[in-house]
Amino acid sequence: MRVITGSARGRRLVTPEGMDVRPTVDKVKEGVFSAIQFDIDGRRVLDLFAGSGQLGIEALSRGAETAVFVDNNASSISAVKQNIKACGFEDQAKVINSDAVSYITSTNEVFDIAFIDPPYHKDIIHSLMPKLCERMSDYGIIVCEHAGDEPLSDCYGKFAVQKTYKYGKVFVAVYRAV
Repeated sequence: MRVITGSARGRRLVTPEGMDVRPTVDKVKEGVFSAIQFDIDGRRVLDLFAGSGQLGIEALSRGAETAVFVDNNASSISAVKQNIKACGFEDQAKVINSDAVSYITSTNEVFDIAFIDPPYHKDIIHSLMPKLCERMSDYGIIVCEHAGDEPLSDCYGKFAVQKTYKYGKVFVAVYRAV
């Protein structure tokens, strides 16, 4: 796994070991960043269920102002910290050891772009999205990776699906504020 482009282009990223982590493959990551490429510069990013932190790090590499990485797995937190340091983003990044719902309900921060890639088949997305929408800016974007057999709503709060992408068994829904 590597950073695709930007200031950290080509940097290899470490991945936490174990069955609990499902890194986003480069093909999916490239598609996601093609969809939002003109919306990243200067933005505040949230990487929920961060895993290795690759989505937030890719956003920082492409010009995002800051990124908050949230995960509740110790090996994921360690990997995110290693990857942030290897890419030189320590001053722009904050790593939070928490579950996603607890973090979203307790933070006062507002984000412009959120990446969420929760464990599949746990019904987390439907309970998380309304809370997440409250923490997003008026021009926010939520990128949600999910299994194809887990359909999402067309709207959550003021956010509606702009586009859905399919990569084999992986689906990505891009929500924008309307």
